[in-house]
Amino acid sequence: MSIQHQRASSNFQLSRRSWGHVGSFRAMASPCELLIANEDENITRAMMELATCEAARIEQKFSRFIKDNPLWKINHAAGKASPIDAETASLLQFARQCYQLSEGRFDISAGPLMALWRFDGSQFPKASDIERARALVDFSKVSFNEHQLQFPAGMSLDFGGIAKEYAVDRVAYLLAEQWPAISVLVNFGGDIACPVSKAADAPPWQVGIENPQRLDSAAALLEIRQGALATSGDTRRFIEKNGQRFGHIIDPRTGYPIVKAPRSVTVLAPNCVMAGMLATMAMLEGAQAEAFLSEQEVEFKCFR
Repeated sequence: MSIQHQRASSNFQLSRRSWGHVGSFRAMASPCELLIANEDENITRAMMELATCEAARIEQKFSRFIKDNPLWKINHAAGKASPIDAETASLLQFARQCYQLSEGRFDISAGPLMALWRFDGSQFPKASDIERARALVDFSKVSFNEHQLQFPAGMSLDFGGIAKEYAVDRVAYLLAEQWPAISVLVNFGGDIACPVSKAADAPPWQVGIENPQRLDSAAALLEIRQGALATSGDTRRFIEKNGQRFGHIIDPRTGYPIVKAPRSVTVLAPNCVMAGMLATMAMLEGAQAEAFLSEQEVEFKCFR
């Protein structure tokens, strides 16, 4: 498959393929890619503009690493009520469902813990620091309605387990709404949505599932015409201590990385937010990840 054309714009790159175009850019600390089954470059560029703008909007709004953005202001409200919009309220509703379904293990109020742990080769945080952070994690203390949000001083929210999957779904939805006849695969760092089904006489999109034992090589190949998938795992973000590997999924009940979890979990679902929720919940189940996903009656792939 040769590249016949490549041109850089201010915020994305576009390459022509025999079946359409591949557009790429970076957002949310991840490589992002759109496979667009359309040969019209003007339309493709318009689709890429929409995708990059929407991804940047969501990152700017929900990243905990951007000072003075809406989430930063919420996390620094020092116990006072913060105004929120309908989109934030909707994500909080979803986060509440995740919290309840996981019996407290999927908790976006784990911000103090997430700020403590570094999965870049650093040492373990001190046990005393973990205990202090853990005392500030409890989504049941987060109160909100459609207009405002409030939680005790010291607590903070981290949408890291939701925002990227939400961005994938939003981009997929907006593309399908404006170009309903063009099949596209939206891939933000391995979280994927295909909003428009590929034609019956065209081959399905093929998605490689990374081999945890050999990074950048595929251990399995999934075919998808429409729907979404998400992957959670420790292949790139982990700490090793005394010969034991600890992934980046933190159990807020203990304050430490979950143990006996798979190296990676990939779940197929109707949308990316749902797939991501199930993949993360499966990781939090540890040794019971496969049994949990079998109970959900979804298609999945686990590597240990």
